[in-house]
Amino acid sequence: MRTRWVVLALAAVLIGALGGAMLTAKPTGAVSKDMIQLQEQVTQLLQGQRDLRSAIDTNNATLRTLVQQSLDATNQLNSQMGILQKSVQEATANSSSRIDTMSTQTQGLSDNMQDVQARVAKLGQQMNDIQGLLQSIDGKISGGASSAQNIYSGAPGPASAQSAQPNPGSSQPPQAGNSVPAMPAMSADTLYQNALRDFSTGKYDLARQEFGDYIKNFPTNDLASNAQFYLGEISYAQGDYQDAIAQYEIVTGNYPKSFKLAAALLKKAFAEVELGMKSTGIRDLREVLRRFPGSDEARRAQAKLKELGAATVPRAPAPR
Repeated sequence: MRTRWVVLALAAVLIGALGGAMLTAKPTGAVSKDMIQLQEQVTQLLQGQRDLRSAIDTNNATLRTLVQQSLDATNQLNSQMGILQKSVQEATANSSSRIDTMSTQTQGLSDNMQDVQARVAKLGQQMNDIQGLLQSIDGKISGGASSAQNIYSGAPGPASAQSAQPNPGSSQPPQAGNSVPAMPAMSADTLYQNALRDFSTGKYDLARQEFGDYIKNFPTNDLASNAQFYLGEISYAQGDYQDAIAQYEIVTGNYPKSFKLAAALLKKAFAEVELGMKSTGIRDLREVLRRFPGSDEARRAQAKLKELGAATVPRAPAPR
């Protein structure tokens, strides 16, 4: 546009000069001199136009170079941001995996403590039963303190020996009042401990069989809900999230007072997210926050919601 105006100005000057030369009568020498000056001016103007165009071209080339450099820098920054985002995601995934591992280990320790407490309580009850049985034996056996002492020591005294001998004139069989029954075997505790140990060491197939046997043989035991929860944990660890959800739902549905209720609901939500059921998983995570506020499961649910970009509570619908 600027070049066009320069050309028009040159044309106007040339026309004006020619018109002035035609209207003014001048000597031949003067006209030739004016023409030469006019030609020199036109030449200078043309040279100025060429210089101006060259400067414009140079500026355009410089501008294109700057724009390209800016684009390259932007692309490089985007690439670095992508690498950084990938690193953050990997670090987050690794942190979540470590948290899950630590949580499983903590749950195992907690279960061990519960089992120890249950075992101590059972031992106490068995000791009370044995003590009551011995007192009953003491009451039935006559002969005073010496006979009672013989019963505790296992050596038959005179009175007990006579009572142990059959009476020839009597049809009654001899009494075996000094025999102490053996303590009942703790098969439930042993089975649970074996299953928990095999789960902690990664022997998932064996642990699944043992936990299943525990639930089958001791369905009303206090640790039956724990065994059911660990069936879900085994499936989750093996990547069978669909079966894990089914096992966790048995805990939440059949054991409303289970110690593992919050953990089962939390891990059920995790498995749903792994299967792509994001909305269902978010709903269950919010349910953990609502039903178990302040718990470790609630903190993990809140962190997972933040990772998923979801609010801890559902947003209220916009007013109409």
